Amino acid sequence: MKKVTLLMVAGALVLASCVGNPEGKRAEVSDDVAEAATSQAGTELTVDTGLSMVHWTARKVSAEHHGDVQIESGALVVDNGKLVSGNFVIDLSTIANHDLDGEYKGKLEGHLKSADFFDVDNHPHATFEITNVQDGAEAGNIIVSGNLTIRGVTKNITFDAQVQEASDTAVKATADFNIAREDWGVNYAGQADDLISKEINFKVTLVAGV
Repeated sequence: MKKVTLLMVAGALVLASCVGNPEGKRAEVSDDVAEAATSQAGTELTVDTGLSMVHWTARKVSAEHHGDVQIESGALVVDNGKLVSGNFVIDLSTIANHDLDGEYKGKLEGHLKSADFFDVDNHPHATFEITNVQDGAEAGNIIVSGNLTIRGVTKNITFDAQVQEASDTAVKATADFNIAREDWGVNYAGQADDLISKEINFKVTLVAGV
């Protein structure tokens, strides 16, 4: 009996260690927070909060969950047809799940807003402010660095993005990247037999105009 119990425990530990991160390239992270990007010239465009959105995906051993969270405000600056700076604010009270229904959906959304995860009561917003933009290897591709603040913790991250449109009247840009949540103090590991992935995937769509 004791041998069987040990085998069951060992099996549970192996299963718990098998959780993988959601698909996506992990953003580079720096503890050194740079000053925000500025531009002597350029046109500031207001982020359209109805068309802009952050989609999230996370995994645990037993399931994958996904949903979105709304962008509350923001602005992007374009100079000579290029995105050069900008910022946006995320309203964490709008965290929503899209793969569950009813009671389970409500429980997950409530848990994500709790102190185990994003502690929305004390930190209702996340923010991102661009610190640098470089051209990517191909047309329309850029490399963005910026200060991401979650739960009062700020890290500078660098990730690839794509610009579908950039003019004096309109901007549309998208990005798809992962972050390691523990870098921002989101440390809840999950149940011992159902651990949660270390990384979260974000797919960001920003649309801005006059």
